Amino acid sequence: MSLSLTIHGAAQTVTGSCIELRAGKSRVLLDCGMFQGSRSLEALNHEPLAFEAPSIDAVILSHAHIDHSGLLPRLAAQGFKGAIWCTGETTDLLEFMLADAGRIQEYEAERRNRRRDRAGEDPFQPIYTERDALAAWRMARPVALGEWFEPAEGFRVRLWNAGHILGAASIEVEAGGVRLLYSGDVGPDNKAFHPDPTSPAGFDYVICESTYGDRARQRVSIEERRRLLEMEIVEARARGGNLVIPAFALERTQELLLDIAELSRSGRIGHAMVFVDSPLASRATTVFGKYAGQLEDTGGRNVFADPAIHYTNDVLESMRLNTMSGAIILSASGMCEAGRIRHHLFYNLPRRDSTILFVGFQAEGSLGRVILDGAQRVRISGRDVRVRAQIRRIESYSAHADQSELLDWITERGPIAGGLFLDHGEKGAIAALQELAQTRKLAPAVIVPEIGESYELSAGQPARRVRTGREDLRPALGSDWQNDCTDLALNLKRRLARIRDSAARQKAIEDMRAVLDSYESFRARKHDRAAK
Repeated sequence: MSLSLTIHGAAQTVTGSCIELRAGKSRVLLDCGMFQGSRSLEALNHEPLAFEAPSIDAVILSHAHIDHSGLLPRLAAQGFKGAIWCTGETTDLLEFMLADAGRIQEYEAERRNRRRDRAGEDPFQPIYTERDALAAWRMARPVALGEWFEPAEGFRVRLWNAGHILGAASIEVEAGGVRLLYSGDVGPDNKAFHPDPTSPAGFDYVICESTYGDRARQRVSIEERRRLLEMEIVEARARGGNLVIPAFALERTQELLLDIAELSRSGRIGHAMVFVDSPLASRATTVFGKYAGQLEDTGGRNVFADPAIHYTNDVLESMRLNTMSGAIILSASGMCEAGRIRHHLFYNLPRRDSTILFVGFQAEGSLGRVILDGAQRVRISGRDVRVRAQIRRIESYSAHADQSELLDWITERGPIAGGLFLDHGEKGAIAALQELAQTRKLAPAVIVPEIGESYELSAGQPARRVRTGREDLRPALGSDWQNDCTDLALNLKRRLARIRDSAARQKAIEDMRAVLDSYESFRARKHDRAAK
């Protein structure tokens, strides 16, 4: 008997994690995440699911981040009736994470439909609603780390600490005579709140994330990290403007609050005004408060209730923050793709005295990545914004293992008898990790799958590919044409103004029109030939 594996997401990209396992008549999903990043990548969330939802017997969820859990409401709405197995902490977080995702879907659909540049187009529909999200959350079934359970006939599964975020787990699977380990997202060594990642060794197959497969970060202690944050806060306050930190609502916000509370308590940042302007982050923080006694580095205290920290939930209160100067504003989303952070960026990016501090991974095509890569202008909610603020970055808050930590994690899972799959990483990161894994002979084969690929897995044998991936998705991975179009539109007038001669400027405009017209004519001729 064998086990089949199909990749539905997070292959050569860092979002949309979803792997289908089939043994006999049973079908199980490892994660069911949402694609995030460029508009082309996000469009995949609207495509029909690659499987019939009622045919899935169970979902094993590694953790609550939306790129791993965000399509669970859609799965449930389309007929999934099984259980969603995860840790108790993940169960608690899912209630808020999924409900917030549903609200964002409804809001974004309404906002896009109001935009004047979409007049006359078909209405934009939300992927799912808040009601769908809460229905999915009620399917969650908590299970303790290290405890065997049987989510479907022929499957034995247990969860292990992944050291990534609160409740995050790696997933050990025994099915079809095969022993497999799915990393989920692996946290770095010496991370705040959680012990180092752990799980058993000796598998037929290991599926490992590769987010930072091409990057080696400088090792810093929590105290050294705090000194870096202290320096950024002090310098930002000296400039006089606001310090805006796009922060993932789950874990990144809480780590920052841990450090800010300590810096404030010790008097190292003065009387700083700290605002958590994300209803989701505020709700997620209540879950961290619930488990505060179990978290490392808190001294058993609920550091999230520090008097220096203010939680804003009211929209008007959020808007008033942009009349202030000298405030520290933590707001989601971490990649600036949705939520209140876009509002704060709109008002603070043009200010020379303000600072934007990135503390997390920015996927290709995301607004955060565009800003971090040095864009002079960006578009936020259909409006052009000049970038004058100081753009800063601290990498020590990453919740992902870097290259050496990933290699150590893979090595410790060995021996790997069948093969190593590398997923959840951009192409360059995966290629670098693949080369090192092959050089060190960490597995008989190191496989880089594409979305849509299927493999037959047999104990102690190389994986056999039985279906190729979707070539049509390759252009959607990473920065897409819409990112390039936005960049061109934002800078077009300025670039034309550099042409001093008015006639030459007009000629350039006519040439651009001619190029676009030629493409339209080509498409029309191609369509006519096809019709004949």
